[in-house]
Amino acid sequence: MRNELLQNPVFAMAVEQFDIVADFLNLSADIRERTKWPKRLITVTVPIRRDDGSTQVFFGHRVQHHLTRGPVKGGLRYHPSVDLGEVAALAMWMNWKCALMDLPYGGGKGGIACDPRTMSTGELERLTRRFTMEMIPFINPETDVMAPDMGTNEQTMGWIADTYSTHAGHLVPSIVTGKPIALQGSRGRTQATGYGVAYCSCRTMENLGMTVQGSTAVIQGFGNVGSHAAYTFNRFGVKVTGVSDVNGAIWNAGGLDTAALREHVALTGTVVGFAGAEPIDADELLCQPCDVLAPCALDRAIHGGNAGDLKCRILAEGANGPTTPEADRILDARGDVFVIPDILCNAGGVTVSYFEWVQNLQRFQWEETEVLTKLEGVLHKAMDKVADFAARQGVTTRMAAQAIAIQNVAESKAARGMFP
Repeated sequence: MRNELLQNPVFAMAVEQFDIVADFLNLSADIRERTKWPKRLITVTVPIRRDDGSTQVFFGHRVQHHLTRGPVKGGLRYHPSVDLGEVAALAMWMNWKCALMDLPYGGGKGGIACDPRTMSTGELERLTRRFTMEMIPFINPETDVMAPDMGTNEQTMGWIADTYSTHAGHLVPSIVTGKPIALQGSRGRTQATGYGVAYCSCRTMENLGMTVQGSTAVIQGFGNVGSHAAYTFNRFGVKVTGVSDVNGAIWNAGGLDTAALREHVALTGTVVGFAGAEPIDADELLCQPCDVLAPCALDRAIHGGNAGDLKCRILAEGANGPTTPEADRILDARGDVFVIPDILCNAGGVTVSYFEWVQNLQRFQWEETEVLTKLEGVLHKAMDKVADFAARQGVTTRMAAQAIAIQNVAESKAARGMFP
């Protein structure tokens, strides 16, 4: 199983990052191995009846990286490329993210290899409910709490909550986060990740002596994270000059009307064809001049082939693992790009998921202003912590963020000891 995981390029990348940090921290061999490898890797078959009456079997995965610091927390994604190695890498990154943000969670991630764009609402509901039933022996509010991710949304979480609650015999809202408000979801959760990307970027600009008003941002990806990042950038006075999605990319040097763009995407399903912009090659978009480049789509978008051509001052990692270790070395050698690492930059989602989980346990709802204010406070604290560590140790922001997180997890493991 170990070799199988390492053959996956995303997991191999996560392990390479971990090994670099573990060497820096001089972790002992026993703690190092226990901290690196996931606790549970779960793969199930998910048979459903399609609308045409045929039966199709899908493969679903859930990886629980560690339960040392609390229940695992992480999204559930529906995408054709989902496999166990990718899910394991995402669970590992989520573990570091929760530890960096001082949340009482371990990292988890799940996914089903499917194309939700080709499936009806009824098929997606049957897929979700069957997967939930297969997961029931491994999930509960104190073991594993799922959330939306690529290809899933609050309705998906509503189906999971209903399936689990029906099995339990009573409503259990804390089994998932990112669910509808009507099922005790949290205000502010939907926009939390994108909001956090924009907040971290603007605060970094201030710290670097840059002017936020009138600055520019380019965003790769216009799903939940990218669209809310774009909208929040506009609220903070930043012009979004370029955006891409899986179908193509658009550009307007004078700034895009992000509200109108969101309406266009809601109608057409893509940013392509937006009247307020010109088309541009998606790869070229990443290398356009801007103050902030925010990759908010898939992993490994910034690699050895394009890292030397970036023309941004700040790289704000809205996606998980968007920058390869090779690209990191190139950017470090350049010294002119400030990286806000993924486990900090996109931590807004899991932080507000934690707020939602707490609200569910307390049976008490917070207002959106309170949620976003608390989110800013947590992000502010984490950014200061990373900046201080990087300055004291003379390391990159990625090394600082991951070192703080991995040290936190390692200390927790050492404190608990090993049973038996």
